[in-house]
Amino acid sequence: MKFKLPVHQIRHVRVLSARWQRRAIFLLGGLAVGAAAVMLTQIADWVQIAFALLVAKWPYASFVVTPAGFMLSVFLTNRVFPNSQGSGIPQAIAARKLTDQAARGRLVSIRIAIGKVLLTALGLLCGASVGREGPTVQVGASIMFALGKFSPRRQPGLILAGAAAGVAAAFNTPLAGIVFAIEEMSRAFEARTSGLVLATVIAAGLTSLALVGNYAYFGTSTTMLRNGVDWLAVPICGVAGGLAGGLFSRIVILAASGFRGLLKRIKTNPILFALLCGLAVALCGLVSGGTIYGTGYTQVKTALEGGAPLPQSFGLLKFMATTLSTISGIPGGIFSPSLAVGAGLGANVAQIFPHAPIGPIILLGMVSYFAGVVQAPITAFVIVTEMTENHAMVIPLMAAAFIAYAASRLVCREGVYHALSKNFLRTSGTP
Repeated sequence: MKFKLPVHQIRHVRVLSARWQRRAIFLLGGLAVGAAAVMLTQIADWVQIAFALLVAKWPYASFVVTPAGFMLSVFLTNRVFPNSQGSGIPQAIAARKLTDQAARGRLVSIRIAIGKVLLTALGLLCGASVGREGPTVQVGASIMFALGKFSPRRQPGLILAGAAAGVAAAFNTPLAGIVFAIEEMSRAFEARTSGLVLATVIAAGLTSLALVGNYAYFGTSTTMLRNGVDWLAVPICGVAGGLAGGLFSRIVILAASGFRGLLKRIKTNPILFALLCGLAVALCGLVSGGTIYGTGYTQVKTALEGGAPLPQSFGLLKFMATTLSTISGIPGGIFSPSLAVGAGLGANVAQIFPHAPIGPIILLGMVSYFAGVVQAPITAFVIVTEMTENHAMVIPLMAAAFIAYAASRLVCREGVYHALSKNFLRTSGTP
């Protein structure tokens, strides 16, 4: 005689099974995103070293390698890995808003994740001023989407969790990953998803820690503003960084919607446009002595830890190289390059305060410019605080981020990620 459970118990078992299956998907996805972030980090470091060795031996090699790499990257993006261009964060935002599974799959998928890793590495190998953190967000969203493709109802939460885990694992900043998910990706707090997002971030963070150990992204900084005069750097950096960040966003949004006149005709040929952008980036690199290539991580970390001032032209040239790399159409993020531009801006402002320590003002420049670009002030000051472990600067960083946010909106009414995500929604047939 077979034993048969009552109907209500069978229903209870099914509910528990579905609940644990959902949790397992988020946790396993977090482990996968963490591993992918570490892999992209290692690859990015290797290719940047290779390019640095090349230009150290032959400085003018960039005038061949950089434009050729830009053209190849744009060709592969358009022909083999469509929708992998840029940072990838606008694609992840758009994918969350779509309801059609096939349309989501065109923005976040394993195919795009593979292309994102390969083409981001190619961009860094040829000297593009791009980062790996934005691409990690799209990779994380793609991995989570693939794990949950049989459950369309959960896909928005999975994409959100993958994006948050990508930020957490890329920067080793778990708190910033959660804040980024709330402030930038969803623009709302979703109570039903929040616990699973947290679990995914923890899983990704633990995976990163297990593979590369604990570290502060830009090293540890303990310096802070000292007297009343030093605090004037807060509004100065806030306004200057916000305006510059808003200008960057406006240029990128304009390029995505289409230029006018001669630039519009040139941009209709994406390979030619990539060639011109690559040549201009190579010129910026030559003028800067090779300091503006890649993510800018090494230059900023050296300035923060060693107190060495950045060259006066670093911020401007890095701004130009990052703008050109972003509008060229190649895959690559703007997180690290934006922080580097902000560091250069902060170093320039520090010259007004010769008796103040340079480190805190560099941090103010970083948070201000980054907040001006993404128009997500909470994410900006949390991520800079976690990356430097400088908790003594929380209040001035917070103030500078909100001043920069207000200043940025005078130049550009919408953050770059959300503005660009609308283009992907339109091409997917969503108004």
